[in-house]
Amino acid sequence: MAMVELHSRQRLMRSITVSSLLIVTILIASFMLANTNLVSDYSAKNLPPSAAHLFGTDWLGRDMLTRTVKGLRFSMIIGLLGSAIGVLVAVALGIIAAVGGKKADAVILWLIDMFIGMPHLVFLILISFAAGRGAKGIIIGVALTHWPTLARLVRNEVKAIQNFEYIKISESFGKSRCFIVKNHLFPAILPQIMVGFLLLFPHAILHEASMTFLGFGLSAEKPSVGIILSEAVKHISLGHWWLAVFPGALLAILVKSFDSIGESLRFFIAPQ
Repeated sequence: MAMVELHSRQRLMRSITVSSLLIVTILIASFMLANTNLVSDYSAKNLPPSAAHLFGTDWLGRDMLTRTVKGLRFSMIIGLLGSAIGVLVAVALGIIAAVGGKKADAVILWLIDMFIGMPHLVFLILISFAAGRGAKGIIIGVALTHWPTLARLVRNEVKAIQNFEYIKISESFGKSRCFIVKNHLFPAILPQIMVGFLLLFPHAILHEASMTFLGFGLSAEKPSVGIILSEAVKHISLGHWWLAVFPGALLAILVKSFDSIGESLRFFIAPQ
């Protein structure tokens, strides 16, 4: 049994290492590739993949590898901000539900059930549209639609920790609720929060791409994989398959990498 667990941990460590290297490679490449590759060159438009242009070129002669990698970097920034705000909302509401009394718990659980019960993408589009669309709209939309599951997890974890002996001792010494949350409860749930963030991050990237693809996200001037895929649809029928295949594949690899890291860390924290 111990040998099986050791092999599982080694496999997960390899998964984390490979996934992290892929993410770092994309980030480094996004800074190394020259912006001059994004300048229109009509003499090189619609070129298939080659040694000079690994992902080919688009209908304006722009290098698709550069567009894709820089677009993924921008998508990661959007996903990072949306996920971070969503995690903050989830942690705050989860802790309040656990320590704020029965009324606060009932109200927050009602909110969680209401948000989970709504059509996710439709709700995300409505919030983004109401917030002014663009990057700000996507960030707010992601933050306000991705917090319920983590909030419920945080609430359950805090309620379980409150029954631990050291929490009871701290209360008997007259420590305030804020002191207990800051020094005992929050450090105890920090690993779950980090895993929740890592698992939320790929969803945020995918939703940014899907919303932009549908026309409710970023403007066409912004570098984004969603914009690239949305534009590519108009040209696939002409046989320019590389405009969608490579950006879509790289987006899938990036999302899977973050998801793999989150799932692996979750196993290390709670193997059961």
